[in-house]
Amino acid sequence: MSRYSANEIEAKWQEAWDKAGIFAANHKADKPKYYVLEMFPYPSGRIHMGHVRNYTMGDVIARHKLATGHNVLHPMGWDAFGMPAENAAMAIGGHPKDWTYGNIADMRGQMKPLGLSIDWSREFATCDPEYYGQQQALFLDMLEAGLVYRKNAVVNWDPVDMTVLANEQVENGRGWRSGALVERRELTQWFFKISDYSEELLGALDTLENWPAKVRLMQENWIGKSRGLQFSFERTDGAEPITVYTTRPDTLMGASFVGISPDHPIAKQLEAENAEVAEFVAECRKGGTTEEAIETAEKLGYDTGITVKHPLDPNWELPVWIANFILMDYGTGAIFACPAHDQRDLDFCRKYGLPVVDTFFALDDDTPVDKIAFVPPKTEKVRWVNHFAGLTEATGDEAINTTVDFAEKAGWGEGVTKYRLRDWGLSRQRYWGCPIPVVHCDSCGVVPEKKENLPVRLPDDVTFDKPGNPLDRHPTWRDCECPSCGAPAKRETDTMDTFVDSSWYFARFTAPRAETPTDLAEAEYWMNVDQYIGGIEHAILHLLYSRFFARAMQITGHLPKKAIEPFNALFTQGMVTHEIYQTRDTNGRPVYHLPEDVTDGKLADGTEVEIIPSAKMSKSKKNVVDPVSIISAFGADTARWFVLSDSPPERDVEWTASGAEAAFKHLSRVHRIATEIAESDAPANAEDETLLREMHKAIHDVSGGVESFGFNASIAKLYAFTNTLAKSKAGADAKRQAAKTLAQLMSPMTPHLSEELWQLLGGEGLVATAAWPVADEEMLVDDTVTLPIQINGKRRAEISVPLEMDKAEVEKIALSTEAVQKALDGNAPKKVIVVPGRIVNVVV
Repeated sequence: MSRYSANEIEAKWQEAWDKAGIFAANHKADKPKYYVLEMFPYPSGRIHMGHVRNYTMGDVIARHKLATGHNVLHPMGWDAFGMPAENAAMAIGGHPKDWTYGNIADMRGQMKPLGLSIDWSREFATCDPEYYGQQQALFLDMLEAGLVYRKNAVVNWDPVDMTVLANEQVENGRGWRSGALVERRELTQWFFKISDYSEELLGALDTLENWPAKVRLMQENWIGKSRGLQFSFERTDGAEPITVYTTRPDTLMGASFVGISPDHPIAKQLEAENAEVAEFVAECRKGGTTEEAIETAEKLGYDTGITVKHPLDPNWELPVWIANFILMDYGTGAIFACPAHDQRDLDFCRKYGLPVVDTFFALDDDTPVDKIAFVPPKTEKVRWVNHFAGLTEATGDEAINTTVDFAEKAGWGEGVTKYRLRDWGLSRQRYWGCPIPVVHCDSCGVVPEKKENLPVRLPDDVTFDKPGNPLDRHPTWRDCECPSCGAPAKRETDTMDTFVDSSWYFARFTAPRAETPTDLAEAEYWMNVDQYIGGIEHAILHLLYSRFFARAMQITGHLPKKAIEPFNALFTQGMVTHEIYQTRDTNGRPVYHLPEDVTDGKLADGTEVEIIPSAKMSKSKKNVVDPVSIISAFGADTARWFVLSDSPPERDVEWTASGAEAAFKHLSRVHRIATEIAESDAPANAEDETLLREMHKAIHDVSGGVESFGFNASIAKLYAFTNTLAKSKAGADAKRQAAKTLAQLMSPMTPHLSEELWQLLGGEGLVATAAWPVADEEMLVDDTVTLPIQINGKRRAEISVPLEMDKAEVEKIALSTEAVQKALDGNAPKKVIVVPGRIVNVVV
């Protein structure tokens, strides 16, 4: 009998699939299409078990849809621009392009042994000029449509990487790559008008029924719709009033001061006139612009000496302070502070000795108002200390709405709806990104490049021997002719945020060689993505930006209207985790060790390691498992089977060596069982129908699991059916039919082994192209039932009887069993209770 040799089997069948070209996606109008896509990877150089899990999930769906008669598009590409390539060029020399394409080749070589049903002919990298040239064309179309503009803006500036960072690229006030403290800086930037679509992006979330609720909620919170009051404080010096926006106008009678952003026009004016203000504002700008940075930073303020009048009491004057926790790009860049009901305001007022005035308290709270130091805003009913329009009790929302109505009727305020979502700043001061295709001309201003001149290619002859953008110091690349007047001009040296690259790649996959961003006929056929798979970490930016881009591409004629929401279904998978192994150096600092260097809790020299509970695989903690070594040792099917079998796919799965070995042993057993069945000539018998009934139940349950992302449940059923097949005494024909079906049901998870078994058992063609088995509904209904027999409350035996058997007949059979006869010892039972289809109870 042949042994299960995974490496030989897998290489053979991958070659057969490639030769047959069965995964090539072609436009076929006579077939229903299915587009499955996993979020494409950054080419770091090595795949990890997270990649294996992610792409195996997509492959299961793709293979199942192919077997159920769909025309499947399952492509692969590379999210290839970004700072890591530049950092590598600075650290080890060489060019980002060489580093990136070398990594792509390595990762492609690591992924192909997994046997993924990918149409590799559609592969591209976002750093291919053919791709980013079309991205530049798309940018020009969006510019013409008014979806892109340029303005001065305060940004997060990384002083080491010398580039703008998005808020999400700032972690604990530091750049996510360099670790440097982020500063605020005002630069002229390019922006996408995503905020114009705030309401549309928010409202459409309700249509995304096949997205996880937590992802929709995260996007809803990020868009951040709020209704509040906008009004102005009159300055006592007669200058222009200060306009504020607040979502809590019901706390207005607790105002302590008016705060303005360091970037507010008043602050800028004072900065130009007063060296002390200039010094303070410069200090404020050392912090980042993220909410996290503002929340955690020490609260800093400067009393401008300006005072304003309270809108409800002209005799009540409030000081105006510049405060470092106020952002210019939200609301109006100015607030009124109510420290009794806002923690940041309270911290500020305590630091600078400003008053804290409570405006309401709970109905069941009799604490005197002047004794309350801090009362968070209530959502339950509250009593107002200072009434509006005679209202004495209201919920939080009622109080807010009543205040807005009061202000509007009195003529000093206006109810306004605002959104937290800001326009998307896309300018990045780095080399390894898509060049922004515009030219700066002294006569014509900012001029779009002509489409016939695209792509605007990155120059290869750049150096990274000093910080900053190499495009700024390239001797010739910036020099060009104005596309409008032909005079000498300069190219834009900013490149695009890499989120742009990943915001439309799904559309490009529908026609990756088209000479326009998309081919509308192909996009009409293939879009939308029917199933998108990726990590929860991309729930906000990538998915939100992609939703905006789909709208922009529809407006500019590159996508059909049906693709305005590009992803019909979204699945966010859990992580692959592993224990962490560490020892400590002489200073007590942790030293981490790779799993392959630890045996039975010890290193090779006998040193015991400290085992830390399983955590996300991390190169820095060395708790990574190399998929290549796993594939080499056990085969790709073992790795695929294990990452799918251990837990539901939305949860984390812990990788263990014992688990991988158990998966390999099971697949070896399946191979052995199938080989024995292939060589059997046992005649048909009464067990055949029983086995075939179990086969149809397996078809039903496994299919349901695959279609609902319950891969672990499908695999549990396959384990059970394998045991049934191994124990069955059915004839050779029935067992061969059941084994072939087992091969088909396993094929999305273990495609190579399944092909081998299919051939071994006489299947026609490739199992990958065989029609998916369909369960016979009649075979799912049992005509017999197994009933447990309890004697004096304890289970002692069981009987199998026809499902519709009369209770009296069931009782006779139960009483005739050896266990009951022994318990009765010749006596009559005191009581016999037959519950049809459930149980028989005998009292002796």
